[in-house]
Amino acid sequence: MTSKAAEAEMTGDSAAYANRRADERVTAKFAVRFEQTEDAARALRVFSINVSAGGLCLRTRKAYDVGAQVRLSMDIAGEEFHLTGIIAWVRDEQEAIGVRFTDVSDEDRERLQRVVASFKR
Repeated sequence: MTSKAAEAEMTGDSAAYANRRADERVTAKFAVRFEQTEDAARALRVFSINVSAGGLCLRTRKAYDVGAQVRLSMDIAGEEFHLTGIIAWVRDEQEAIGVRFTDVSDEDRERLQRVVASFKR
């Protein structure tokens, strides 16, 4: 992350921070399940705050390390997804984490883009 992006994130300048995102993010609340047993046990009830084709923000009270890999399962607007991602950031004071999806198939990416577009209607 560049120093400008880090500063924008810390000061809450969301317009400047959003410029580093490649995918449009929309507010959306849905249940998310961790597929790894140790993560599922740590985060019993996890809900999304927002989502994009590139990742999502989750509300959780459990601690996660930046860079940790996670496998997520979620049903978004009737579409079932099983995706792998890494923890991109942690905001303990807001009980939130950011997950950047990795190794997303072209088919899943297209489905994610359709789901995100459906939230904008």
